[in-house]
Amino acid sequence: MNKNQSNKAALRKNEGVSSQESTNKDGISNLKRKRQEQPSVEELLKGILKSNTAALSRGITLIESQNLSHKSKANALIQNCLEHTKPSVRIGITGVPGVGKSTYIEALGTYLTNLGNKVAVLAVDPSSSLSKGSILGDKTRMDVLVRNPNAFIRPSAAGESLGGVARHTREAITLCEAAGYDVILIETVGVGQSETSVHSMVDFFLLLKLAGAGDELQGIKRGIIEMADAIIINKADGNNKNAAKLAMLEFKRALHLYPAKASNWIPKVIMCSALKQIGIEESWTLIKDYLDLAKSELYFTKKRQEQNMFWLIQSIENQLKDQFFKDSVINKEMESQIELINNNKRSPFAAAEYLLNLQKTQS
Repeated sequence: MNKNQSNKAALRKNEGVSSQESTNKDGISNLKRKRQEQPSVEELLKGILKSNTAALSRGITLIESQNLSHKSKANALIQNCLEHTKPSVRIGITGVPGVGKSTYIEALGTYLTNLGNKVAVLAVDPSSSLSKGSILGDKTRMDVLVRNPNAFIRPSAAGESLGGVARHTREAITLCEAAGYDVILIETVGVGQSETSVHSMVDFFLLLKLAGAGDELQGIKRGIIEMADAIIINKADGNNKNAAKLAMLEFKRALHLYPAKASNWIPKVIMCSALKQIGIEESWTLIKDYLDLAKSELYFTKKRQEQNMFWLIQSIENQLKDQFFKDSVINKEMESQIELINNNKRSPFAAAEYLLNLQKTQS
């Protein structure tokens, strides 16, 4: 092959233009320095009120931080945001893994933004009990919604929190409302019957179900189903449509076993296909019907007041737990108590009582 022929080859290496080494180093160093800089509460608040997603993300990161030095700053930010919160609709969405929560949220979020709403998605991913890490892949699964200028998606790790939500999801809602988002969608980790905490922070609790997965039997169980304001049978398309219709009938029958809700709302069961955007408009109509009833009965405001009381107690419990386990004297004595328990010289209950009394004598 001659020189001219080799130049016509599809694969060839061209000599590129190299940047100056000092420029690259300076750029990297400046980027690292900017990332390490902590904006003030005033700067974060100003950005959040302007719906700046970078400021909102940094604000949520601040309130999720376990660094004690960030605590007072986070409290100040939340307090300032409370004065600027705008009315919103908080919707909790749960269901077993694989039911299509992310696909449904993307379809609903896109529909709502097309109506002129600003939608925030607070997605909670399960954390590994071994590595303590989380995948946080919700932005990848919602690749259309994540590019929508009127939508904000924030994945968070559940950590050691139970109930399907992260520990600071409640505070994150406040920041999103201050940023002007009028619909807040909270996606839970989807672990089954234990997801009760999300019910205590939303206006409407939506449960996604699958047909043909044995879920129909869950309709007679107390727990998450009796908390649901609506049950949606997802993936009701193709060959699964008939099975979805049957599941819908089974759940409708099951819901008759439950007493009436305090809001006088009768939970509804509908079908949808989030993948094909079928039933999404019907879902939103159903949610609006509930809100109209709850507000006319003054239940909407009463429920939010009850939720505030719940989270006050929850916050006190969390802070007491933090103070207890971060106490150096307690940590030191904890080791000796564990040794006594392992040697069958003291019961766990007696050891707990001893440690709690020890903390009281210090305060």
